Amino acid sequence: MPRYKLTVEYDGTHFNGWQSQADRRAVQDALSAAIEGFCGEKVTVFGAGRTDSGVHALGQVAHIDLEKEAPPDKLRDAVNFHLKPHAVAVLAAEQVGEDFDARFSARRRHYSYRIINRRAPLTVDKDRAWLVHAPLDAGAMHEAGQVLIGKHDFTTFRSAHCQAKSPVKTMDEVSVSRYGEEIEIVCRARSFLHNQVRSIVGSLKQVGEGRWSAADMRRALEAADRAACGPVAPPQGLYLFQVDYED
Repeated sequence: MPRYKLTVEYDGTHFNGWQSQADRRAVQDALSAAIEGFCGEKVTVFGAGRTDSGVHALGQVAHIDLEKEAPPDKLRDAVNFHLKPHAVAVLAAEQVGEDFDARFSARRRHYSYRIINRRAPLTVDKDRAWLVHAPLDAGAMHEAGQVLIGKHDFTTFRSAHCQAKSPVKTMDEVSVSRYGEEIEIVCRARSFLHNQVRSIVGSLKQVGEGRWSAADMRRALEAADRAACGPVAPPQGLYLFQVDYED
C-alpha cells in the first residue's frame, strides 16, 4: 500500500482539536472524510501532534496509506476539493516509504504563540491571538524563558490529564520577540507534554507583567508541581507551524 505524507494547515477555531471525535468535528475527521470522498477508501489519518480545540496549524504533518497509487499533486488538489467548506488545506503531498511515520519519525516540533499587546479589542486576529491589555516586557519574558532550556522535569507545565509516561522533556528553544504590538513566543523540542506550551506562555505572561521574575520561573520549574504554574494561556494564540524529520 503506498504511503503519503501530507503537510496540513488549518484554523482550529471551529474544531474540537485534531483527534477524531464522536461528533466528527475534529480535523482528523474532516481529512478522513475528504480522502474517502476522493478515492472511496476509509483511511486513518495519522498526525504528528494532537492539537487541542481552538489551536491552529501552519505545518501539521500527517500520513495515510491508500490501496492505489495517486499522483501527489492530484491527491492534494482532490482532497482540498472535498475539504470544502472546512478551514483545512493540504499544502503538500508526497509519496514516502512505508517506514515513515508522521508521529514517530518526527525529530523536532515547532510551536509559536501570538500575543497582541494593546488596549483595543481584536478584529482580524480574533480567535487567532491572545489579547493582553497590560503592558508586557518581552525582554524579561525572553530572559525567563531561557530557564527552561535543556532537559527538565516539566511536571509544573503539564496538564493534569497528560497521558505521557514521563514528564521529562528536553527544550531546545524558548524565544520571545516583539514586533510592534505583537509578541511571538517560539518553543522548539522533539516532543511536548499536553498543554506544555500554553502553560509556559501563561507563566511568561506573569513575568511580562512584572508579577514574576526569571528566578520565580526557575522555582516554578524546580517545584515539579502543577500548582506552581501560572494561569494557562488560551488556545487561540497557539500554532503548530513546523515538524522536522531530519536532524
